[in-house]
Amino acid sequence: MSGPEKVEHKQPGIRLLRLLCLAGRLSAVDVPERDLLTTGEAARLLGTSRQHVVDLCDRGELDCLRTPVHRRLRRGDVEALVRRRKGMTREELRSLWLNRAVAARLARDPERVLKHARRNLERFAQIHSGSTAEHWVKRWHDVLARGPEVVMETLTSTSPDAAELRQNSPFPGVLPESERREVLDSFARYWKHAAA
Repeated sequence: MSGPEKVEHKQPGIRLLRLLCLAGRLSAVDVPERDLLTTGEAARLLGTSRQHVVDLCDRGELDCLRTPVHRRLRRGDVEALVRRRKGMTREELRSLWLNRAVAARLARDPERVLKHARRNLERFAQIHSGSTAEHWVKRWHDVLARGPEVVMETLTSTSPDAAELRQNSPFPGVLPESERREVLDSFARYWKHAAA
């Protein structure tokens, strides 16, 4: 099959979509339209960005139905992923450990750390103007404007939204390289022991 094909269905409110998932696991399916989600709707359920949902689809980690222009996701697939994502990935947990160290520095010297983050954000805003990353620059700008307490909560929260936000952090360079390396080494020891 060369591309998506729409087929009429006799039951009201149901479309038959003959589509292939990017991972190649879907074929012809009957899906009630109310059970199809946009990537934005799926992102809200997952507590992530729309781009993250697109990335999950592109990597085949989340089944999707493709129309000529958009991706649609089955509500059940997204809800199953929400249930599976109760824990954090290795990368998210590693990022959390690093950001806890940043939060400790923020607690000791909020003015210096927030000034550093704002400078990074200004640079990121120039680099990423007009791109999808601009969304994260704005989100971090809002978080920083709310003060050190909210910033520390964001840096140390285990929520999916905070984990996604930390993936686009304005805090590179806050930790000296030696401290950053110590945190990463400590995390590696922890992960090795936890995985054993």
